[in-house]
Amino acid sequence: MPHLHRPRPSQEEAAIGALTGLALGDALGMPTQSLPRARIRDRFGRIEGLLDGPDDQPIAPGMPAGSITDDTEQALLLAELVIAGDGQVDPHRFAEALIAWEQDMIRRGSRDLLGPSTKVALEKLQAGVPVEETGRFGTTNGAAMRIAPVGIAHAPGTGLLEAVVTASEVTHRTGLGISGAAAVAATVSAAVDGADTDQALDSAVSAAAQGAHLGNWVAGASIPDRFTAFRAPLRAMAPRERDAFLYDVVGTSVQSQESVVAALLLVDLGRSDPFATLCLAASLGGDTDTVAAMAGAMLGALHGPEAFPSTAVQQVLEVNRLDLAPVARQLLAVRAGATRP
Repeated sequence: MPHLHRPRPSQEEAAIGALTGLALGDALGMPTQSLPRARIRDRFGRIEGLLDGPDDQPIAPGMPAGSITDDTEQALLLAELVIAGDGQVDPHRFAEALIAWEQDMIRRGSRDLLGPSTKVALEKLQAGVPVEETGRFGTTNGAAMRIAPVGIAHAPGTGLLEAVVTASEVTHRTGLGISGAAAVAATVSAAVDGADTDQALDSAVSAAAQGAHLGNWVAGASIPDRFTAFRAPLRAMAPRERDAFLYDVVGTSVQSQESVVAALLLVDLGRSDPFATLCLAASLGGDTDTVAAMAGAMLGALHGPEAFPSTAVQQVLEVNRLDLAPVARQLLAVRAGATRP
């Protein structure tokens, strides 16, 4: 598809776009999350817009079209702590907030609870394990799915990686967990600074490579190396081949080395039509809401909120009673304070 020539978003538009794309991607993937690709194809065909969660949806049964899931809710929870901490996240306060969030979800009768790595880490914390040890084996995408506010609040090279580690350590203090979160945060951060897609993805590769050495080693393929290896072959494929390759070869599971790489590749492919790209992410199968949320945060930062249909955005905001612009502006205020000499 030919590239659409949109003006480069302003810093504020990029920040609002990151949170908007995160929520929109999350909502698009809500009805299909945790389903295999063949079942999505049979039930929905190809996702083209916001849909209700079917009654037999394993995580979001009967949820109205436009509903967000844990990805956006935890990202906004993290944003509150980043703002309150002037860019820094207290791991103990974050753990307490995550525990309170899950208890609230249980009271609401939701099945959308903490992910596997986060759940285990917080159980350890409640059992008295020090916060420095609780995330030593968390390799899934929980840290990456909620990290976009850190990318908005920190410019590249101004403590961004340190902030990613602090925001990740209680649940995902592994090389894989931090590497995935660093890739998403760096893409968002670079885009807020005005980077184009290629520049932002270069930042993602660099940050992911550095982040891989900042946590406990757990065996798993390199996130930046997998992205780099798959990028050119995927670009050369026909659209239908791309879909199958993303699902069967790249992978869309909760593991960071699959889902984060898939999201980065979608950002590379999505420059001409970010919304269609999020619909593709929601159609792939696997951890669709998280892949679409991560891709949405990065695409939104790169292209601004105007890249997404206003009717779909408004539906997500209204269904979930969200007001994202003030949050984005407060995160930018943190960023401005951190970059002052």
